[in-house]
Order: sequence, then structure tokens, then C-alpha cells
Amino acid sequence: MSATKNRRITLAARPSGLPKPSDWKADSVDTRAPDAGEVLVKVLYLSVDPAMRRWISEAPPAYIPPIALGEPMRAGGIGVVVESNDPAFAPGEHVFGWLDVQEYATLAAATLEKVDATSAPLTTRLNVLGAPGMTAYFGLLEVGRPKAGETVVVSGAAGAVGMTAGQIAKIYGCRVVGIAGGSEKCRFIREDLGFDAAIDYKAGTLDQDLRSHCPEGIDVYFDNVGGATLDACLARLALHARVVICGAISQYNATTAASGPKNYLALLSRRASMQGMLVFDYRDRFAEAAPFLAAWIAEGKLKSVEHIVEGGVAAFPEALLLLFNGGNVGKLLLRIAEA
Repeated sequence: MSATKNRRITLAARPSGLPKPSDWKADSVDTRAPDAGEVLVKVLYLSVDPAMRRWISEAPPAYIPPIALGEPMRAGGIGVVVESNDPAFAPGEHVFGWLDVQEYATLAAATLEKVDATSAPLTTRLNVLGAPGMTAYFGLLEVGRPKAGETVVVSGAAGAVGMTAGQIAKIYGCRVVGIAGGSEKCRFIREDLGFDAAIDYKAGTLDQDLRSHCPEGIDVYFDNVGGATLDACLARLALHARVVICGAISQYNATTAASGPKNYLALLSRRASMQGMLVFDYRDRFAEAAPFLAAWIAEGKLKSVEHIVEGGVAAFPEALLLLFNGGNVGKLLLRIAEA
């Protein structure tokens, strides 16, 4: 392949609060031909995730290094091989990996996974059959340990992880209450996803609604947002409840210290447990979960809903903000090129 310009988005400054346009820089560099053991990938879809905000902060999470200033924004995605210098990959094959916010990526073949583009839509591979689905599966089943008949509450229920966690809880025979922002998202999780009840946290009646929909308390709380929502759910825990700390999107743009749980003593009085989880810890078990997730999709028990933003790499800065202003329903993806 002759040299082609590769448009990309790099980190220009570490944001304070919500990322702003000046925190990013769009540039263009030549693509690099693959050396031995490498492949050149044309990027098709990128996953846009809440964790991205933490990766560009002054104090990133300990499990992953920060993105350096001037470097392309880190992003997982799916692409197609256009040139290969490794016998394991051929042009035309679809792959998943850390492709970053750019149009082309030259990467070590060992860092990529082949994707079967015939068994499921490519976008599903970045949602229910990808990291969000694995997060929901292991977070709920391994940490939450739901039992049939129990009440499971999921915050961020219209997002990628929350919607899948709630649907899996329904498959396991639980009563599921979702917390989301706005009437349309609440309608979506009730009518389209089959949740038993939905609470609009923007209505300002979260405490009352939790009492109404969880009269016997919350057996499993799957937390994606932290902050006041976590506190409200801690106050409604049932005896021996399990709290899964998956994310805290309400805190990621804070300019002061993160707000910790004020109602943590409920863990003592209700003899409950609260545990954090990272999907990376279960990487060696993804093959164990994949057949269940795929079967549930095929049986119509599990829906994979994607919100796809058009506009290529230039649309990334605005796409990221959708996660924090409530503008997406389902898994947020950025289309870089046509498949």
C-alpha cells in the first residue's frame, strides 16, 4: 500500500472538568508500512467509553497508564487488515484491538484478535459480545451473584453495561429496576429491554422511587454512576445485599476530590458487601461467557443496542461528551469508515 495520510485526534491538554475543544488536536501523518510481525489496519468503528475521561486525567486509574500529551487518543475498535507482514493475518480480515482515534493503525499482530464478521454485526462485537457485555456478565454474575426472585437495581441502565446487566438479571429470574436520566430512556429500558421498573433520577424523587419500587430492599445494586445515586441505593439495601462498583461516571469530570459514599454504614447494618470490578481481570474467561451471550442474543433474550455517531475522527470530541450529557442510548460508537 502506498503512503496514505492518516487523520487522527491527539491529546493537546489535560482537561479540567468536561473536556473542551482545545484539549484535542486534529493532525495528519503518513501511514507506516508494517514491519515483520505487524499489520496495517483501516479503522472502521471505535468504542467511546466513560473510562476515556480517566485515561486523560492528571491522576489516571492505576490499572492503565495515562495517555501522553501529543499522542493519539486511546480507543478500542474494529478494523480491517489492508496490509500484513505477519502470516497469521491476511488483507480483508476483520480485527479488534487498541486502534486509537485515527483512520489507520500499524500494530503488532500479536496485539490483535480476529473478528468473525459473518456471525454477528461488527458493532455487536464492541457491545454485548465485547468488553461491555463481558463487564456486565462477570460483574453481575461473579460479584453480584443474583438469585431468582431477588431485586436487582442497575444505574446507568440505558448505557452499554447497564442495559446488558439488567437484561442478564432478568434472564436469571430477578426483578430488575433501572435508573436512567429522562422519560425516553426510562421508556426504553421498560418497554424495549423488559426491565420491571424504571426510575428517572432527573425527576428529583430518587429516594421515594426506590422505596416504592424496592419495598423489600435492594439485593444487588450494580453501580455505574457513583455519587448521590450510590448513596440513595446504599440506604435501601436488603440484608446481605451485594453492591457491584463498576463505574462512577458522575465523578469523572469533577474538579475536586471524588465524593465518597456517605451511607457506607449501611454495609455494616445490613451485613452487605461492596466490591469493585474491572473487566480486564476476567480476560482469560471471555471465551467462557461468549457462548452464553451469543445464545441469549439468538434466542431474543438479550438485545444489543448501539448508538453510532457519524463524522469520522473529527467527530470524536463531541461524541465523547454525549456520555456525560446523557445524549446516547445504548453503546456509544464512532464510525470512522464504512465496513
